[in-house]
Amino acid sequence: MYLSELFQRKKCLFSFEIFPPKKNSDTTAIYQTIANLQRLRPDFISVTCGAGGSSCDDNITVKIAHHIKKEYGIEALAHLTCVNSSRQNLEETLAFLREKQIDNVLALRGDRVKDCNASDFAYAHELISLVKREGGFYIAAACYPEGHPESHNRADDIRHLKEKVDAGASHLISQLFFANEDFYRFMDEIRAAGIDVPVEAGIMPAVDKCLIEKIVALCGATLPTKLSRLLNRFESSPATIFDAGIAYATEQIMDLISAGVQGIHLYTMNNPIVAEKITQNIGNLLKEVNGEQS
Repeated sequence: MYLSELFQRKKCLFSFEIFPPKKNSDTTAIYQTIANLQRLRPDFISVTCGAGGSSCDDNITVKIAHHIKKEYGIEALAHLTCVNSSRQNLEETLAFLREKQIDNVLALRGDRVKDCNASDFAYAHELISLVKREGGFYIAAACYPEGHPESHNRADDIRHLKEKVDAGASHLISQLFFANEDFYRFMDEIRAAGIDVPVEAGIMPAVDKCLIEKIVALCGATLPTKLSRLLNRFESSPATIFDAGIAYATEQIMDLISAGVQGIHLYTMNNPIVAEKITQNIGNLLKEVNGEQS
């Protein structure tokens, strides 16, 4: 099923992101994580790119996505990157996705790998065009409320985003952010630019100070003073940081839903407890917005 059907049914989707284990690592934990997450009944689960093996059959991202759909009847969104791949590699991966009956892909440029052979693709919109030409997939893409770390300015960033949508992206998932005003400003800008596809807000609860600071350094997201003060004040108490991070994310999400956001994409960090706490906190609000019985 294409995710477009879910957007037709609901005013606000609620989805999770998980990541595969490292190459040659035990996969038991990720399948247990999925078993725990499925009980929360998200609208879909996205699976980030794992380290590939020597053949398409080794593609752990596709295998995990297939497991989510086959075992639990939950739609899966498989991440697909292009910058370190050849056209042939990508065509083989798309064939494998079809074989495993995965209908939805998140098309990304991906991180450049040092000393990797040159790719046939430099930008996400080129990958989106390939997937669109191949046919048979619903395509989502990434967006950056505070701007892509490598973009020169906001205008360029929005122009590149429109290229993705024009190439065939039907849905956007945002990079994590911690100040809702940044997201609202971004939404005003992209709507003014003629980008009218559904946008899910990407939320990562700040339940681990070291992890959040590492991720913020990588992606360029801003830590608001309120959240930074909280993390610094209670850094010696992980339990307090966890509870405060859940509370902060809950407040963020409730405000976003009240403002009419079309979806919340929760970066779970493979932690079912985080997903469960957030789901419990916002469950009734989601049901009310979507016209479901509590």
